Amino acid sequence: MNLNMNYYYDTRKNVFDRIHEANTTTKLLMSLMMACLTGIMAQIIIPLPWTPVPITAQTFAVLCSGLLLGKKYGCISQILYVVLGIAFIPWFGGMTGGIETFLGSTGGFLIGFIIASYFIGAICDKYADARNFKKMALTIGIANFALIYIPGLAGLALFLNMQGTPVGLFDLLMMGLVPFIAGDILKILGAATVSKVFLPKD
Repeated sequence: MNLNMNYYYDTRKNVFDRIHEANTTTKLLMSLMMACLTGIMAQIIIPLPWTPVPITAQTFAVLCSGLLLGKKYGCISQILYVVLGIAFIPWFGGMTGGIETFLGSTGGFLIGFIIASYFIGAICDKYADARNFKKMALTIGIANFALIYIPGLAGLALFLNMQGTPVGLFDLLMMGLVPFIAGDILKILGAATVSKVFLPKD
């Protein structure tokens, strides 16, 4: 049993080191693959009748991008997701794309994805002991509920104002935050589990 655990720990560290010591071309390819995964998971969607912001699974990929690729290439993966989605790939939620989507109700959340992936990756890169379940759940929770939702809600409020339907804080939270809390907690716990299982602690 001890030998099996040692093999697991050694394999986990070797895979992590290989990812982070890969050449630039390989890292960019991994970033593109993570962008593709984000786009795929964005198609798992539950529309809500009272808000233009749907429930999607893409946030889980965003949170994992920083964990698995680090601050630089995790962030690049989300920049690729946003830029390619604006340019020509309709892989935002509901197979949408283009600058009109970026300037729409969910544009602020897309900006938040880039910030959150960088933050999570920065903590993972700098503090190996933070890769355990509890500390990483806290880190990911901050990234999710602050770094994604603050620009997301700001973008939603701006969009609604530009549409001539300004809303108060309570209505904004009901449209852009409250319905997503339960699902986000599950994504945070799932991403923290990824950190606990796949990332070395030294």
